[in-house]
Amino acid sequence: MALLIDGIHLGKQVLVVALGIETSGKKHVLGLWQGATENTTVVKELLEDLVARGLSTERRYLFVIDGAEALRARIERVFGARAEVQRCQLHKRRNVKEYLPKNARRDYDSRMRNAYAMTEYAAAKAELEKILRQLERVNPSAARSLEEGLEETLTVHRLGIGELLRRSLATTNPIESCLSTVERVARNVKRWHGGDQPLRWTAAGLLEAEKKFRKVKGYRELTELAAKLNRHSTPQQQAA
Repeated sequence: MALLIDGIHLGKQVLVVALGIETSGKKHVLGLWQGATENTTVVKELLEDLVARGLSTERRYLFVIDGAEALRARIERVFGARAEVQRCQLHKRRNVKEYLPKNARRDYDSRMRNAYAMTEYAAAKAELEKILRQLERVNPSAARSLEEGLEETLTVHRLGIGELLRRSLATTNPIESCLSTVERVARNVKRWHGGDQPLRWTAAGLLEAEKKFRKVKGYRELTELAAKLNRHSTPQQQAA
């Protein structure tokens, strides 16, 4: 129903992980793919493997991603209009901050955080556009960073998701929590070799992370979200 996709660097490898959230609120690691970078080839294999193992391209899903261009483009190609994409709000805030002088970062970050905390889509978008117009005068590069993909940072607002679930799905934090466990499990590896060593350590870390999985906050709203995403599907398709 909701899929979060992110990657982690171990040695010279990138391991891309897909995390699924079902309507009961339970989280599941759906797959792990290894590559040199989060490039189009790795992302293509990731999505094709998920589809081959039963992920229907006829249903609508909410994809939560950090904004990687290769991943966004491949989701569009495989799922087209059946994909709702939520760009991580935390990554957006971090990206904008990188362009600002230190004395301006706290103020603008606080204003962006407050905008994303708003309940109504129209109000949140209006506030972000106000910040954008001000940044155009202060720092055009920061403004361009905010403008790029801004609409997709508000997908959870546009879908009318309640506050608790919106917080859970507005960022890639749920999957980054898994990846932090991978980093902890692999922290004593001092020398990375080729082959599947990074893959095996990542898998071990994910298995460790799964032991502590909890239902996402606001999970009771997931059934309603699934109905919104697939309102034109048959009851059998929604249950699939």
